Order: sequence, then C-alpha cells, then structure tokens
Amino acid sequence: MNERPPSPPPPKSLMPIAALVAVGILAVAGYFGWQHHQASRQTPPVPPMPDAPVAAAPTEPAASAPPASPPAIEHPVEEPLAQEGGGSTPLPALADADPYVRERLIELIGRQNVLGFLQVDGFVRRAVATVDNLARSHAPVMAWPFNPTPGRFATRKAEGGSAAETIHPDNGARYQPWVRMVESVDSDRAVALYRRLYPLLQQAYEDLGFPGRYFNDRLVQVLDHLIATPVPDAPPAVTLVEVKGPVPSARPWVRYEFADPSLEARSAGQKILLRVGPDNQRRLQAKLVEIRARVARR
Repeated sequence: MNERPPSPPPPKSLMPIAALVAVGILAVAGYFGWQHHQASRQTPPVPPMPDAPVAAAPTEPAASAPPASPPAIEHPVEEPLAQEGGGSTPLPALADADPYVRERLIELIGRQNVLGFLQVDGFVRRAVATVDNLARSHAPVMAWPFNPTPGRFATRKAEGGSAAETIHPDNGARYQPWVRMVESVDSDRAVALYRRLYPLLQQAYEDLGFPGRYFNDRLVQVLDHLIATPVPDAPPAVTLVEVKGPVPSARPWVRYEFADPSLEARSAGQKILLRVGPDNQRRLQAKLVEIRARVARR
C-alpha cells in the first residue's frame, strides 16, 4: 500500500460551530477541519437570508399600509438568573466587550484552553458570523474564533497503484485534544453564559445584516443542520485540484476537494464534520445535541 506523507497543516482550522461558552460551543462546528481551498480566497459578503417575496406595488398610495412585522421568534432565550455568570451586572457595549467575554470564557474552560484554542479579539462577532456561515457554502477563515489546529492533514492513496486518495484514517487524531476539550465543557454552564451574553450576540447578528432576525433561531437551524450530517461508512475520497500556471503552489494542501460531488456540494459546516473522522464527528454531534436541547423550545 502506498501512503502519501502527511501534508503541512492549513493556516487555520476550526472548530464550527466550537464549544466554549455557548457562544463558542455554538460555533463548535467551526473548528473541525482543514481549510478548504476556496475558503482561502477572497469571499464576497454573505447575503442576508431572503425575506418573503415582495408584493407588486399598489396602484393607490400605501401610506396607510401597516409596516411589515418581523418573523415570529421560535426559540426565545430566557433571561439569565443573577447567579448565572453575574446576571445582575450590566453587560458592556459590544465594541468594548472583549475583556469581559475573555474573563467569562476563562471561567468556563480555563485560561490555558482560552489561550490555546481561541481568538478572543472580537470573539462575539466572530462566533456569530461563524455560526451563520456554517450552513452556507463558505465559512471565511478571517471570521473564525479559533486558533489553528496543530498537526498535518494526511491522505492515503488507494491500493493497486491507483491515483485515488482518501482522508487518512489517522488524520482525525490531530482534532482529539479539541474534541476532548469540547466534551469537558459543562453544557449547563455554557448555555447559562450564552444566555448572559445573548444581547451582545443578538446585536452582532443584526449588525451582520439581519435586522429583525433572532440569532437563537438561526443557531437552532444551524445546529439541526450539523446534527443531520451523515457519518461516512468509509474515509471519503478526495481530489487535489490542479492549479495551472508557471508558479507552483506554495500551499497545495489547501486545494483538496471531496471527489464525490454530493459531498463537495454540502455546506461548509457539514464538510468540516465529514473531514474530522467518524469518531470525532459522532462525539461532536453528541455535544451539539446537548446544546440544542438547552437552547431550543422543542
């Protein structure tokens, strides 16, 4: 059997969607995998979710028409209790929230984990943007709230001299420290902190381009989307995309795509889960189920 030597690591890797405070735990999925080559390109801003179709303009003046109502909230977030992370202390403004959020994250997962795993500058905005992007085709790396995953992405060539490659079965080992950290987070405490920080998250979501939308509803949508990701029966086949030109690529390891078009067409978050290995995927999805049960009405 021919094995390809492990390739250098991508400059960033996620989560998702990951698991720190609810904020991070929600973004848990964003820390799962290798950087897809398209994510390293300049990505245009993600458009807002489409509103309901606009009716044709009336022939008569519409001054008396009532304003459009915002969508009904499906999964309201309860007010935090005073004992839940200092609920009686006013939150800082979003622009000044980094020191406060950093301290709350340290209380939840410890200083070493915060320093080792997280990008705490602009964490609230990063987490909100990453959560929203996980169900879309691209999750731009500049928005991720996590540090690079150590180790190298590895593939394995098929037997018999074929040029086909699959994700190496041992590739998932480099995500295990992160997965263990995610599993160690107390879900009740994480969601209590999420409830405490929710006004900041909601503001960041509206600032992202979703005025009148409710971030927790979007979070539940994304959690359901990630939880529904099928676990592969075998390591998925991958293809190294050829880039033509006189200058060789300095980072070919970011150009892998799934060989199966149905897998390559999945969202950024689902492709991340498919890349981390079946055991890691099941463990992360189990944590996402825990979180969903605490942030969703049903």
